[in-house]
Amino acid sequence: MAMAFHPLAASRVRLAPLLPAAAPSSSSVAAHHHHHRRRFSAIVATAAPASAPTVFDFNTYMGERAETVNRALDAAIPAGEPPAALHEAMRYSLLAGGKRVRPALCLAACGVVGGREAWALAPAAAVEMVHTMSLVHDDLPCMDDDDLRRGKPTCHVVYGEPIAVLTGDALLSLAFHHVASVGSYPPDVDPEKHPARVVRAIFELARCIGSEGLVAGQVVDLEMTGTSEVVPLERLEYIHLHKTAALLEASVVIGAIIGGGTDEQIERLRKYARSIGLLFQVVDDILDVTKSSEELGKTAGKDLATDKTTYPKLLGLEKSREFAEKLLSDAKEQLAGFDKEKAAPLLHLAYYIAHRQN
Repeated sequence: MAMAFHPLAASRVRLAPLLPAAAPSSSSVAAHHHHHRRRFSAIVATAAPASAPTVFDFNTYMGERAETVNRALDAAIPAGEPPAALHEAMRYSLLAGGKRVRPALCLAACGVVGGREAWALAPAAAVEMVHTMSLVHDDLPCMDDDDLRRGKPTCHVVYGEPIAVLTGDALLSLAFHHVASVGSYPPDVDPEKHPARVVRAIFELARCIGSEGLVAGQVVDLEMTGTSEVVPLERLEYIHLHKTAALLEASVVIGAIIGGGTDEQIERLRKYARSIGLLFQVVDDILDVTKSSEELGKTAGKDLATDKTTYPKLLGLEKSREFAEKLLSDAKEQLAGFDKEKAAPLLHLAYYIAHRQN
């Protein structure tokens, strides 16, 4: 049965058609398999490709945003207050490192439409809370059953399954509390327009998580894992547009909304985000079969071991890489109408996602 993203009014945007299917080579895929925060700049130092513009200091930009977001996340969850076990697990999962790509996208989108990044700090922290929730739940034995995340034992390994489930629940609730709270924003936001923007941002965040977004992608992903059915490319696209791209899309769109972007600007940025969201997953699939667990900070080769449907499995590695380049080109095209200086962070984020090494 053909599956498509739910057409939510005119805001739903389809990506360009996928590449034609190529006969995958399982042997070629198999042949390639073999409580401190880290500064993001150290992670991305090897990620920028030679073809990316060099005027913009991407490493410094990301390092500074990561530190700002980490401070906001640290302040958002009380340390030592009851229930201590829950708060400790929340802090363990949320402050375990991570690249903070989604918060950076949120802040950059706010800036590209002319808003102050400080306006979008609360939503940026919120999308990272949602992302961490999805990782905690993804790693559970009833889901992907993984014991390594961001180079550390997963939440349920350290705190047990019941606390891990509740940790995800609490992070999800906290995300919405953080976006909705008046005290989360600086005093210079527009007192007339800001409340409506917050409501619209909450709508986008809620939509990306549930049965039209992240949860839908996870459900179909579980259904397809280990199946003897030949999974069509459009089904794989459905999984990743929901499971991975939806939250990246929300991160960008929410930032643009809070920054006061026009409807036209928001929709161009939505298309950009859909492209880099799918690009993120294509690259993730490639890295799973070309990198070690030490390089990735999570279990390598898991997709191959569980017979999970991935782009390298369906297309082969070379076609997967070609598809990634096409998605990068599509993302760059959507930024063409924005001020080049203001769009530089989003452009370099797209390059980073395309060429990241973990």
